[in-house]
Amino acid sequence: MEQPLNPIDLFLDSLWVESGLSENTLAAYGSDLKIFVKWLKNKPVFEVEQSDIADFMASRYKAGIGSRSAARFLSSLRRFYGYLFREGYLTIDPTELIEAPHIGRVLPDTLSEKDIDLLLDAPEVTDILGFRDKAMLELLYATGLRVSELIGLKFEQVNFRQGFVRVMGKGNKERLVPVGEEAMEWLENYMQGARIDILAERQSDFLFVTKRGSGMTRQTFWHVIKRYAKKAGITKHLSPHTLRHAFATHLLNHGADLRVVQLLLGHSDLSTTQIYTHIAQERLKQLHQQFHPRG
Repeated sequence: MEQPLNPIDLFLDSLWVESGLSENTLAAYGSDLKIFVKWLKNKPVFEVEQSDIADFMASRYKAGIGSRSAARFLSSLRRFYGYLFREGYLTIDPTELIEAPHIGRVLPDTLSEKDIDLLLDAPEVTDILGFRDKAMLELLYATGLRVSELIGLKFEQVNFRQGFVRVMGKGNKERLVPVGEEAMEWLENYMQGARIDILAERQSDFLFVTKRGSGMTRQTFWHVIKRYAKKAGITKHLSPHTLRHAFATHLLNHGADLRVVQLLLGHSDLSTTQIYTHIAQERLKQLHQQFHPRG
């Protein structure tokens, strides 16, 4: 078959038509392939052999890229050469026997129990918005909810008498999550005081409300967490799910069963929850190294 003059453009056009990928994703593929072509110098892409792919990947590692970036480069090359092979422009796919780089699972950021205490004590509860924030943080840490689940809570989802919240998670899967006594007490006091004052005779279905009488956005609550972390002197990197990660890790540290944590978090797959066992193990290693005389 006659070889096209612009195989990369042809490949990207096919991706756009067949896969409907975003412009950013297509641009990333194009950028990776341009770097590869530049590295090849004058060698045509149709004459590339397995050794060329291996040498290129070695050059990327030598340049200091991480395993994730290397995996992305190899994915781009595999997709490109898989396309050329399927279309009959090549008789052999030079990427077929190249092994993908090992990517270690990234552990989510979490906080120690001491950090959590500092964070939960940061809001000024004499202020109505500070009281609201305190109730939100207490509930978030007590339940491990996603931030989107927390800010979307409606009054009818909370069972104050039995002490649990009914949450609609990902994939419209409903779960019941128990709430500890302390968090429930803060929540009840918020409902009877600060929430009424914030609404000022307005009505809202949302449990946690703003001065405008509306529900809070995910971005707004993220700024709330960062502000109180700074006030508490917490310098660790935080994410909107930091308290969710802390909830799961601390439960496991205190002996909770992994499948129970899975149910509380609303994970459909146990393997997703297992990441927290690695966090607990890393914490045990750090404690051992810090306090054991021969650590």
